[in-house]
Amino acid sequence: MIDRRSCIIAFSIVMFATGVGAEAPKTSTPAGEGTASSSITVFAAASLKNALDAAAAAYKSKTGVDATISYASSMALAKQIEAGAPAEIFLSADAASVDYLAEKNLIQSKTRFNLLGNALVLIAPGTSKLEKVALTKDAFAAAIGSGKIATGNIASVPVGKYAKAALDKLGLWSVAEPHFAFTDNVRSALMFVAREEAPLGIVYLTDARSEPKVKIVASFPEFSHPPIVYPAALTASARGDAPEKFLAFLQSDEARAIFAEQGFTTLH
Repeated sequence: MIDRRSCIIAFSIVMFATGVGAEAPKTSTPAGEGTASSSITVFAAASLKNALDAAAAAYKSKTGVDATISYASSMALAKQIEAGAPAEIFLSADAASVDYLAEKNLIQSKTRFNLLGNALVLIAPGTSKLEKVALTKDAFAAAIGSGKIATGNIASVPVGKYAKAALDKLGLWSVAEPHFAFTDNVRSALMFVAREEAPLGIVYLTDARSEPKVKIVASFPEFSHPPIVYPAALTASARGDAPEKFLAFLQSDEARAIFAEQGFTTLH
């Protein structure tokens, strides 16, 4: 008999080979060999990686239950769930990706809640001479020069959507638009700046704080973009009580402390 974990591995190989929805997500698996009864499959926004890995490790130390976590852009993950990927929990960086699955009855809507909040920042390489950039046309243009601004794709990646909204609101879109280097998730944008391949990037506060090779040179005001929220929900294919217990742990004081240390705002 083929066990469930083997099916998950086989399915992941097929997804990688066929490129369903988008680039295959990066997977972070805490140590341990969990079985079907002691393992949870989680799809999560790329910006959650550091904090969620830490929360999953804390949960395993308490319960012995592994969380196998795949990270990518929220909508890319939603499309993979739609295609049949065996995720049990979905943690998105925007409401739209969860709405997409809800419309197709692919999440358990009664389990949905907003877990976290975040902020939007402008970053530069740590070696940059820039220290502070005013969010005005002249200052923004001078900071960019002839270089690129790295952020997520504005059509499909939550951070890119928030970035466009903020730049539109502040009257900076026309200055920034010719210089964008779009990526398929926020962590890729972060790495462009960390490797000094782009002089500026727009990412989440938590991403900037996780990478010592970048510095924050401006913070976008909250009024300039929709609230950055991270909804969580069980998927329609979640079975048993293990996924629900992990979601409950993410709302505990212990997990909230982990998220807050990474710079997230806890909402639940």
